[in-house]
Amino acid sequence: MEVSVNAHMPGLVARVVVNEGDKVVKGQEVAVINCMKTELSVRSDQDGVVKTILVKEWDEMEIGNPMIIMAVDHK
Repeated sequence: MEVSVNAHMPGLVARVVVNEGDKVVKGQEVAVINCMKTELSVRSDQDGVVKTILVKEWDEMEIGNPMIIMAVDHK
């Protein structure tokens, strides 16, 4: 099953801190959004593997924009 990690606030992508194929645990930082000169972490809601990174540095985000697609295993 695939899930997306979405932007939780508007701003610019400051950096993506994972790579495709990385294993991610729930609560792990996967990206950082810069909003009004403040950097805020974007964290994974569940364990999984990064399948696709949809954003790059300086991309503009709105609330709910998908940033990363993860493969998760629901048992």
